Amino acid sequence: MRSFMAVFAAFLIVFCGAVTSSANDREQELVDRFLKRTQEKHTKHIGFASVNFSIDRINRNNDYNAFADYTSEHLDGANLSWLSNGMSIGGEVGLVFKNRFAWSIGGEYWMKMGESLTGDVNYDAPLATSTTVREPKSEISVLGFSTGVQYYPFQHPKVVEGITGLSFRVGGTAGFYMATWDLWQEHESFNLVTSQPEYDNIAFKGTALGVSANVGADLPTNFLGLVMSADLGYQMLNFGNVAWYNSNDEEIVASYNGKSSGRVDLDLSGIRGKLEVKKFFSW
Repeated sequence: MRSFMAVFAAFLIVFCGAVTSSANDREQELVDRFLKRTQEKHTKHIGFASVNFSIDRINRNNDYNAFADYTSEHLDGANLSWLSNGMSIGGEVGLVFKNRFAWSIGGEYWMKMGESLTGDVNYDAPLATSTTVREPKSEISVLGFSTGVQYYPFQHPKVVEGITGLSFRVGGTAGFYMATWDLWQEHESFNLVTSQPEYDNIAFKGTALGVSANVGADLPTNFLGLVMSADLGYQMLNFGNVAWYNSNDEEIVASYNGKSSGRVDLDLSGIRGKLEVKKFFSW
């Protein structure tokens, strides 16, 4: 009898312990769910900030490349290179809304394209006598600001969690861009008012609207909650108004055929690839 009571007491202790443990686990689960709901209730927004690096493969058939070929014919022992790849650095901030859509604004700076030739170069301007130019320069830089919208078909960013797995995006951007083209002072440029050449150049400037379409992917990392992103798309960006103005407010342009009708448009359109580091945050 005593043995039976001892076994029964031990079984009762184990049973009560198991019930208590199960109740504690259930209670903790309820508490965790309540805290998560409370957190989600008070954390309604998710945004991100990022830095990026882009490479644009500029279309080879453009006015600048025709200008480089034509001008190189008048440089003794020197050549201007074609525009090939444009590289830029930039940053963005954005907001995720309606679960699967993200809106962003940002800016980018294109590193200088073109070149500065070394040494003294003889420049045989078509409508003037030859002149010696010291280190003739043809360099282009671009500064732009844009806004865009992205759509996540699946694995979209979530409040609190952010990106939890490999996700894909489709979207596009629209922006305002400013170009500056530094061309050597003695270059034979053309006055659109008089159709006469001018040789006292200052920086050519122009503005343009640019648009792009892209697809991209985001992948979370285990380092500081950062997300690695990659994009591939096509950007249309054509500066059709590049010029400088003299003291009489007359428009001066560079030419790709030695005539004022051959105005150079800086068409930087092409395929664009972008690498990005993002950080999602909620509030």
